[in-house]
Amino acid sequence: MESNKATETMDIESASIPESGVLPPKPKYEALTAHEMSDGRIQFRKVPVPPHRYSPLKKVWMDIYTPVFEQMKVDIRMNLKARRVELKTRADTPDVSNLQKCADFVQAFMLGFDVVDGLALLRLDELYVDSFEIKDVKTLRGEHLSRAIGRLSGKGGKTKFAIENATKTRIVIADTKIHILGSFANIKIARDSLCSLILGSPAGKVYSKLRAVSSRLAERF
Repeated sequence: MESNKATETMDIESASIPESGVLPPKPKYEALTAHEMSDGRIQFRKVPVPPHRYSPLKKVWMDIYTPVFEQMKVDIRMNLKARRVELKTRADTPDVSNLQKCADFVQAFMLGFDVVDGLALLRLDELYVDSFEIKDVKTLRGEHLSRAIGRLSGKGGKTKFAIENATKTRIVIADTKIHILGSFANIKIARDSLCSLILGSPAGKVYSKLRAVSSRLAERF
């Protein structure tokens, strides 16, 4: 019996290979679309609008709407009742990650970043927004807190701009909250400089450290 089975299997194997000895070409399957990968389910994201960003959002709504709807192929609308921006995927959304990128872009605007800076989140992959508070670094109250915020901005925002230019990041100082937009390594350098200023370092000392760090970064790239 066993020998009969063995001969049968041998026959089947030999029959599967064509006489020419050339195997048929491998089948080519089209890549799944984002809609098919989610089994046809529509995905949503909802970004709440804080009261102080409602008027600025009205002014730049078309600047936010155009790249999200036309380039990223994601539906976007403003829910006036719930005061939030709602995003959802469409059947022709090219990539699954587009929805999250758009949500990050809208969230960055709500935190206080310009639309032009936030657009980088849609175009580049390795960009993040990092947020922390002054009290996370050092507990300050009253005038000490006011002076720390003054040290972070500098006269006419000079210190903030210097850190932004040296580290290729964007910084928003909203009361005691600080938001940094940039790549992972650059955010770390900017955060270290801001923490030094909060802890009481004079701006001159921070500038000299930044010069050394930015020259190292320039050599690396």
